[in-house]
Amino acid sequence: MSDIIKFFETFEFNISKKGHIFVISGFSGVGKGTIINRILQNNPNIYFSISYTTRQKRPTEIHGKDYFFISKEEFKEKILNDDFLEWAIVNEEFYGTSKTQVLEKIENKIDVILDIDVKGAIQVKSKLPNFTTLIYIIPPTGLELLNRLKNRKTETEEQILKRITTSLTEINYINAYDYIVINDDLEECIKQVQIIIETQKLSSKVSTLYISKRILKE
Repeated sequence: MSDIIKFFETFEFNISKKGHIFVISGFSGVGKGTIINRILQNNPNIYFSISYTTRQKRPTEIHGKDYFFISKEEFKEKILNDDFLEWAIVNEEFYGTSKTQVLEKIENKIDVILDIDVKGAIQVKSKLPNFTTLIYIIPPTGLELLNRLKNRKTETEEQILKRITTSLTEINYINAYDYIVINDDLEECIKQVQIIIETQKLSSKVSTLYISKRILKE
């Protein structure tokens, strides 16, 4: 047996993985929150990154669970301290993702879900391209989305108009996403998002191959 073959016999192949970031965005009222909650229920090993925001807390929301609600002055201070992995202004309010919170998770092999808008998603993808997958949820029709917003009964007509205007703007960015999923049937939509997550976790982009030497028995 040649020395090359003997040498190859000693190879032991191992794969080291870090965590992966899954950004899930979508039009307001598209059901994104429900989809994310179901994904988290089905995948207890995935961490949901809680964003910071300057907008007013809704009656059903909890500080530290839905968002970290802070003042604009506090938010601006965090920007100056480079505390955010991404941040954006949406409907005149600030939103941002903690850099430390996310990087610590992926270094410890924990996957992270981010619920952020298109501008923030593109920021994260540009900084961590090999560790980020962008998923955008869209409604089957504009009328369906408008009906969902009205049925929530949590916003004024003016606020709904702002959200629709934002949705129209986001259409220009959707093709920057890795996957686009239509939420026509909720269960089917959740299934598709789950498949995307499982597929991306097997990608070589999030894996590092290293070779060690094993001891062969004579």
